Amino acid sequence: MKKQTIGKQSIEFERAPHILGAASIVGKKEGEGPLGKYFDKIGEEDGLFGGKSWEEAESTLQKEAVSMALAKAGLDQQQLRLIYAGDLLAQTIASSFGILGFHTPVYGLYGACSTMGEALSLASMAVAGGYGDYVAAVTSSHFATAEKEFRFPLGYGSQRPLSATWTVTGSGACILGTEGGKARITGITTGKIVDFGFKDSLNMGACMAPAACDTIAANLVDFVRSPQDYDRIITGDLGEIGQKILFDLLKEKGFDIEKQHMDCGMEIFDKETQDTHAGGSGCGCAAATFAACILPRIQKGEWKRVLFVPTGALLSKVSYNEGRSVPGIAQAVVVEHC
Repeated sequence: MKKQTIGKQSIEFERAPHILGAASIVGKKEGEGPLGKYFDKIGEEDGLFGGKSWEEAESTLQKEAVSMALAKAGLDQQQLRLIYAGDLLAQTIASSFGILGFHTPVYGLYGACSTMGEALSLASMAVAGGYGDYVAAVTSSHFATAEKEFRFPLGYGSQRPLSATWTVTGSGACILGTEGGKARITGITTGKIVDFGFKDSLNMGACMAPAACDTIAANLVDFVRSPQDYDRIITGDLGEIGQKILFDLLKEKGFDIEKQHMDCGMEIFDKETQDTHAGGSGCGCAAATFAACILPRIQKGEWKRVLFVPTGALLSKVSYNEGRSVPGIAQAVVVEHC
C-alpha cells in the first residue's frame, strides 16, 4: 500500500471508505427546529427516552442511533468489527453504557463537540487500513447531562448570555465499509489543539473558532484546494459569534469561505423562536445534523464534495474551576458523492 499521508496533517485514502448507513435521533426541542423532518426519530417531552435518568437517556440515544444505522446498512451487530464512540460526560459513560449490549470491540473517544469528526476519521483509517470490514462511528450529547456536568443544576435557573449555545439532545451514527453506498470519505485532516487564551466557557464559539481556522486552512493547503473546491465547508457548532471570528481569521490567511460555509449549530435551531441564543452545540449537534441532512444531500449528488469539520472546546469542570483557558480542536473529514 502506498503512502497516504499528504501535507503536514492530512491523509488521502488510496481506497476511500464508504458510508453504508447513517441514523439520527434527537429530543423534542430539536425535532421542533428547522431540521425536524429529517431526523429518524424524535423523543418525547420529558427527554428521558424511557430511562430513569438523563445519563441513561443519553446512552439510549447512542444505542438507538447505532441500531438504526446498522438496519439502514442492511447489517446486523455481529458484523461490526469496531465501534468508535464518544460523548461529553466524564469517563464517557454515555458511550460505555450505550453500546454495552453490542458486544463489539470499542474505542472510547473524547474530543468534546468535535468527537464525531474524530470518530469518522479513526473509523475511516480502520476500514482503509484493512482493520475492519464494517466499523461504526457514533457520538451523543444531552442538554440536561451537559448542564449537570459543566454548568449549573437545571433547577438553579441561571441566565444564559447571548454568546451561549444550547447543547443538543441527540445522537448520530454512521456505518463505514469498504464498498457500497453513495458517499465515501476520501480524506481527513487531523486537528491540532489551538489555544488563544479565551476563558469564557459560555462563549465556546470564540474558543473553538481559532482551531476551526487552523484545521480548515491546513486542509486547503495539504490538498492544494481552494474553498471553491468544496460545495460546503461545514463546521460543528461555532454559532453566530464563532462563525464571524472564523471568517476573519481565515481571511487573514488568504481564504474566504463565506459562500461555502454552513454551521450545524446554526442550522439545527431557530434562534428567534426557540431561544437558543448563538445556536446549538454538543457532540450530538454535528453528528445528528450530518446523518440527517448533510449526508443525504451528498448521497443524492446535490453536493459532490463537502468538508465536514466538527469543532470542540477542550475544557472540563476541573480546568474551568482552576481558571484555565479553553483550548479548541477541529477534525476535518472530506466526504464525496460516489
